[in-house]
Amino acid sequence: MLKRTSQVALGGMIAALCVLLMMLTGILPFLTYAVPAMAGFLMVVMVIECGTKWAVVVYIAVSILSVLVAPDKTAALLFVFFLGFYPILKGALEKLPSRILEWALKMILFNVCVVAAYLLMIYVLKMPEVMTEMGELGRYTGIVTLALGNVVFVIFDLALTRIISAYITWFRPKFLRRFG
Repeated sequence: MLKRTSQVALGGMIAALCVLLMMLTGILPFLTYAVPAMAGFLMVVMVIECGTKWAVVVYIAVSILSVLVAPDKTAALLFVFFLGFYPILKGALEKLPSRILEWALKMILFNVCVVAAYLLMIYVLKMPEVMTEMGELGRYTGIVTLALGNVVFVIFDLALTRIISAYITWFRPKFLRRFG
């Protein structure tokens, strides 16, 4: 675990990097889903290096700033509603005694969060184009999108596990051994 000053510095740098990533969605709009996922990985770095409490503080700061300044509100809300906090919760979910329970809770969490985010975007923030820009799937657009989202989420979770493993076993010992 890092010293308190190092935790504050790392938290500030990660928060700034996450907000900068969110700002990229204004320049490169095709990054709407990739940028919040990359910013979410940085939350894992906060958990590993500083602990869950610091990661939650950085998540809250990035969430507020992203909603206020990110040009792509869809990306910001995806970070706020799932991709920002899921990597923080991932470790706790994976400590559950049953893999079936673990995956059931992960899938329920994903679906509840994504549906809540889209309902907020459509009905509260008055962004109905969120659903219409997804294509001409007719009245099944939401269901098909959610089903495909579940497949992508499983791939994302597995990839995140491998990225975390690579960070802990390769990157951290090789590049961060002098710090802390």
